[in-house]
Amino acid sequence: MPDPAPAAESVVAAPEAAAWRRGLRQYAQLTKARLSALVLMTTAVGFALAGTSTTGTDWWCFFATIVGTALAAGAANTLNQVLEIRLDAMMDRTRRRPLPTGELSLRHAWILAIVLALAGLAMLFLFANALAAMLALLTILIYAALYTPLKRWSPLNTLVGAVCGAIPPMIGWAGARGSLDAGAWVLGALLFVWQIPHFLALAWVYRGEYARARFAMLPVVDPDGTLTGRIVLLTSLMLVPLTLTATLLGLAGWIYTLGALVLSLWLLSRGVRLLAQRTDANARGVFIASIIYLALVLALMVIDRGPIGSPAMPHYAAGPVTDLPATVLPAD
Repeated sequence: MPDPAPAAESVVAAPEAAAWRRGLRQYAQLTKARLSALVLMTTAVGFALAGTSTTGTDWWCFFATIVGTALAAGAANTLNQVLEIRLDAMMDRTRRRPLPTGELSLRHAWILAIVLALAGLAMLFLFANALAAMLALLTILIYAALYTPLKRWSPLNTLVGAVCGAIPPMIGWAGARGSLDAGAWVLGALLFVWQIPHFLALAWVYRGEYARARFAMLPVVDPDGTLTGRIVLLTSLMLVPLTLTATLLGLAGWIYTLGALVLSLWLLSRGVRLLAQRTDANARGVFIASIIYLALVLALMVIDRGPIGSPAMPHYAAGPVTDLPATVLPAD
């Protein structure tokens, strides 16, 4: 007669596995894991561009910068949902999140946000540097204390939110170097401007839901979409010189330059189409194109990093001139 114990154990294990999956799903929604993935990508790019050196990458510092930023981003996103729980319950897109449904308690979310923030800031401070930790703290404060309440009062909330999205690549740069050089500011500016057409396109698609929840998004106060379309087009146009500035500063070479120019013109064409016909389909086209654009531009920047005519931009640690490779020392 077969032993019934294994069957009984499998019956018990099935609900436990389901509970684990449900818990992971709830925490992923609460911390906006998909949005955090974008944050980590830009942070990694900032570190990669700043951290190229003759001694190789400091992988432990890279790991600490990425994980610390991920924890800080999770804290900011959790605080956002804590503060917007009532408003999230009014929109179809967000009403199934764990706080509006009651799957997780408000107290639980508060504790999680505090723990994530403290852990992320401590990791950045202890294993990267103080500047990276300060930038992460600034992001949390702006996102929770400025951007979140401003969404109910002014369309300018998109600009404030774009600041939060512009800081992660600068955290990556600071994690690698301990300073913010010109390249860090170019990366930050690129992410800042990119977010405006990206989020306005999404806000146009969900303008009805935002209106019901009384969010002061630009498409809500701009019913015919003329101003929204013009700003999408203008900011898409601004990305052209911004991407080329990276080349002028020696962050990337010709392959990046040509690819970024083609991608910028492609995104710009999507903006022209939206302004001409302000439909949900065209807005989705801008939104999807913006995601593809950012991923490819950043990938090209990392692959082709370095000044034109050079395979990689050299960064040398501080030290006497004799520490430099012989190829860059003047001949006797």
